[in-house]
Amino acid sequence: MSVTAGEYLKQIAPKLTDEFSERDAQVLLAHVIGHPRAWLLAHLETPLNPPQVDSANQAFSRLEAGEPLPYILGHWEFYGLDFDITPDVLIPRPETELLVERAIRWLKDSPERRTVADVGTGSGVIAVAVAMRVPDVRVLATDISRAALRVAQHNAQKFNVHHRMDFLQCDLLPTHVDPLPTDSHFDLICANLPYVPTKTLHGLPVFGREPTLALDGGEDGLDLYRRLLALSINWLAPRGALLLEIEAAQGMKALSLAYDLFAESTIQLHKDLAGRDRLLEIHLHE
Repeated sequence: MSVTAGEYLKQIAPKLTDEFSERDAQVLLAHVIGHPRAWLLAHLETPLNPPQVDSANQAFSRLEAGEPLPYILGHWEFYGLDFDITPDVLIPRPETELLVERAIRWLKDSPERRTVADVGTGSGVIAVAVAMRVPDVRVLATDISRAALRVAQHNAQKFNVHHRMDFLQCDLLPTHVDPLPTDSHFDLICANLPYVPTKTLHGLPVFGREPTLALDGGEDGLDLYRRLLALSINWLAPRGALLLEIEAAQGMKALSLAYDLFAESTIQLHKDLAGRDRLLEIHLHE
């Protein structure tokens, strides 16, 4: 007996929870039948064939088991772009768009500054979004995870910016500069590094569902930022800038850390749309 898309959604409605919403169900079914969610909602009378029902049942079973929706879909929107993702990378969050917006603004205000490092690139959303909006920029994307770099490279090719990007597997920043087309310096260093304190992470729903390597920031969540700030002293060009996404509760601590290392710089904290500290911005004077 065949079932329509609308009937199928009604059948799974009792399984909906706070984490698994009606919208998630619509997005997932639309993905299974190969149409956008808006098309599905306008064609709820569409009959589902047996293979589609089987695929939908398998997909909803994964969702019920706690697998994040973006990993099931294999893609997720960020900054108006549809990025491909895998469980090897963190799911892009909308709050990271603040970093991208500030990076693009800074580069457009400084047309002579065109070398960027995206440290801990993950799926490459920051690097690719910046390269898409600033056509003459050159970006080095680094990550300690080779699997993550493969995802970032794929996305760079998907959006045809790969010819202006370099990819390097390393711990934060490279220890040598010979193969890099940056004259040994970066005008802008961006990073959305793991910043969740270890103990906090273990109590969050995201623990075990997304890569711990991309979330665990050590005892106070700032371990990687201490190391990156220290390394940046030698990598940042004169009058260059740093843009670092931080955990909301770390604002004052991150600010203090920045002043300890960059006392002669302009340092600001920016809030996200929810009014929480989210972005640390450092501008070198010389």
